Amino acid sequence: MCRNIRTLFNFAPPATDDEIRAASLQFVRKLSGFNAPSKINQAAFDQAVEQVTEAATLLMQSLVTLAPPKDREAERIKAQAESARRFGRA
Repeated sequence: MCRNIRTLFNFAPPATDDEIRAASLQFVRKLSGFNAPSKINQAAFDQAVEQVTEAATLLMQSLVTLAPPKDREAERIKAQAESARRFGRA
């Protein structure tokens, strides 16, 4: 899994369209191996990003959970603490 793609489901506030598109872009970049495709591949790359964005949006709208939504700020703080533990930063 690409480390830059974060879980977007079941957060308060919910994921925005921009967050879903950014995750889709990262996914297509990972699959294609292109950070920025050449001009000849740009149309295919852009189309893939749009299709993945549509699929991800549909997925996010279709998922159901009984768990309470996670707090974004609390999750960010936990991730920072874990990073500090792993990499020895204060």
